[in-house]
Amino acid sequence: MRIRGASPGEWPATEAEAIAAQERLREAADLTGPGPAPDEVRTVAGVDVAYADGGGLVAAAVVLDAATLTVVEESVHAGHTDFPYVPGLLAFRELPSVVAALEGLTRRPDVLVCDGYGIAHPRRAGLAVHLGVLTGVPCYGVAKTPFLFTYEQPGHERGSWSPLTIDGEQVGRALRTRTGVKPVFVSVGSGIGIDHATALTLRLTPAYRQPETTRRADHLCRTRLASSAP
Repeated sequence: MRIRGASPGEWPATEAEAIAAQERLREAADLTGPGPAPDEVRTVAGVDVAYADGGGLVAAAVVLDAATLTVVEESVHAGHTDFPYVPGLLAFRELPSVVAALEGLTRRPDVLVCDGYGIAHPRRAGLAVHLGVLTGVPCYGVAKTPFLFTYEQPGHERGSWSPLTIDGEQVGRALRTRTGVKPVFVSVGSGIGIDHATALTLRLTPAYRQPETTRRADHLCRTRLASSAP
């Protein structure tokens, strides 16, 4: 899976360069169309990252059959990050390795789901925006923990949701994927609207709070880390 604009020399090296890149990516994101409906999606990929000591990390990309949620293809990349931890710029610590994992795939998924945020971000440019623009694949984020937004608890039942807002602007949804279990946080990146992202997330969570895309990618990351531990 070839990704444009992702050669090593093109990644930002400083905070100022990263902020400028986020501004460009935000402008390039497709936030106008609904994107693919869940019943049109045949394959969906998830990406995740696990950190090792000394700046090392492992990124995984897992493609699932959207109907059966069985694994179609996997790709893992062990890398290293030199970009410092800066709130709002976490994507730049992970992007090179995530992109390398995606480039290891032989097939192009219909939708990409990341463990993180899209426009629910101070500059409306979270990891899902980056990946959606760079890959050209409809992409959105499903995060486990709240970030810099406000929301009210959604209803108790599975499928209930409430809006995420930043300064009065709606940037995503708090979605209850399991009845009585705390919500996840859905925000679009590029190429897919919030209604379809919400519906697809429910399709990807038949038994657990997190989407199967994230669960499988997380498991693959941790298995690789464990196998390489001294």
